[in-house]
Amino acid sequence: MLTVKIPGREDLCLSHLVLDYNGTIALDGQIIQSIGPRLEQLSKLLDICVITADTHGTAAENCAGLPLRVLTFPTDHVGEIKAEQVAKLEGGVVCIGNGYNDLLMSDVCQLSICVIGKEGCCGALLQHCDILVTSIEDALDLLLKPQRLRATLRA
Repeated sequence: MLTVKIPGREDLCLSHLVLDYNGTIALDGQIIQSIGPRLEQLSKLLDICVITADTHGTAAENCAGLPLRVLTFPTDHVGEIKAEQVAKLEGGVVCIGNGYNDLLMSDVCQLSICVIGKEGCCGALLQHCDILVTSIEDALDLLLKPQRLRATLRA
């Protein structure tokens, strides 16, 4: 569990990290290599899951060996499925995504982070997220270095 005391606000008590795949932890269907060590560290604090429509069909293969599980839903309704899967989790959830199909998931999480990476992000997602970053490394580092979260979210 990761607990972050946010001055002037309720503490964040997080048990799960839910990640989008394409555009978030992967570029053009290939996992971003720099995130492996960060996920290793975070897996000691949080249960990590990737929920994806898997546009390129590469998520399971490329995530093999990482400390996470992959749930693939190649459907037009993956946005609703992501939100349903997150709602089933017990304990606080932080999600990181970049796409339109991350909107509903972002609304049900205790903390939601939007990544504007090389594949861009859905503009509508910005209004549904607590924090916006320009790389997945920055997003994961917020969780690894909670003082950054405190500074960004304090009242």
